[in-house]
Amino acid sequence: MRVAITNIETIVSGNIHAPLAAGECIVTTDGKITHVGKHDASLVESADVVIDAAGCIAIPGLIDSHVHITFGDYTPRQRTVGFLESYVHGGITTAITASEVHTPGRPTDAQGVKALALAARSCFEHYRPGGMRVHAGSVILEPDLTVDDLKQLKSQGVWLAKAGFGRFATPYDYAPLMTAARSMNFVTTMHTGGSSIPGSSGIWAEHVLRSNPSVSFHVNGGPAAMPDEGFALLVNEGKDIALQLCTAGNLRTALLTSKLLDEAGMPERLLIATDTPTGSGIMPLGIFYTITHLCALGGMAPERAIAAATGNNATVYGLNSGILALGRDADIVLIDACDGSSKKDALSGIANGDVPAVAAVLTDGVPRFVGRSRNTPAATRKVKVTRSSVVDTFAGTSH
Repeated sequence: MRVAITNIETIVSGNIHAPLAAGECIVTTDGKITHVGKHDASLVESADVVIDAAGCIAIPGLIDSHVHITFGDYTPRQRTVGFLESYVHGGITTAITASEVHTPGRPTDAQGVKALALAARSCFEHYRPGGMRVHAGSVILEPDLTVDDLKQLKSQGVWLAKAGFGRFATPYDYAPLMTAARSMNFVTTMHTGGSSIPGSSGIWAEHVLRSNPSVSFHVNGGPAAMPDEGFALLVNEGKDIALQLCTAGNLRTALLTSKLLDEAGMPERLLIATDTPTGSGIMPLGIFYTITHLCALGGMAPERAIAAATGNNATVYGLNSGILALGRDADIVLIDACDGSSKKDALSGIANGDVPAVAAVLTDGVPRFVGRSRNTPAATRKVKVTRSSVVDTFAGTSH
């Protein structure tokens, strides 16, 4: 299927080093982006579906790199069904597991954690709630897990490994397995900050540096942050570690982390995620809230904050989505100022601290809804399908 999006006011690329792209038209073909730039009449005419963006802003689909999935579109922590599909209406088109630690009665032995990771990966391999891509199956590191276990998991398709909830005597003891996993090209992640659930322990900057993970999870706290001196330590000494900010964390230290990375000239290390569902709840607009906080309170340019939630995540996790460019996965979101906003467009609204209206979402080149999200106010501009040879209105579910 070919989809053309026309009359785009601004294209936010998702590339932190070149966050804006020229043009007003995006075309996707069979799930990939095949045109970004000026209006091409021949491409638009050959499209199966044409969407008039009506002057809205196009961004890559948001990538939430910290979602506590279990099995199916259900969270036992909040006893809620359908939360992932709801996140799509918040502009989140990809969810990456932060490990299946919230699975009721989760195992803690080596065979059990291996089975849990394999089962979760398999369950979501072809299951896409609301059209969302879900990368599931992160092995929770435990003391009796071996390097051979990691090799076996990698050969079976598991590529995520998590430190922070195992039965180790101290957080320093994660380091050998974490080093081994990263050498096998696992994306390794580590809880950072105070204890988040009963039975876990606080993990500070010194522990993170010893394990050298790919990602320091919720570095601003999940929900309690580590001591302030640890932030400069991670920024300056952990240059191979991405620093993830989460909505369900400490706002003050989120702003501190962003400031320190900017001053160090390493904005590509900044990731935005939600760390949900947790005791903090379910947050379909969580990533947008963190983006507005960084912009309205921290002075970050909106297009750069969006890149931290899209292209930066994609680069660290090795995904083909997250950037609006040729050959990339066609996960695209149209945003606008909310109807009745004091600002004229989504980017100026974000800089003002306003969450944008989500006017359309495409995943894998398929429109999931066009015109109105059920989780945001209506857009100022009226996005619509102007031509379609597909038997679908793409209207989505109303309030």
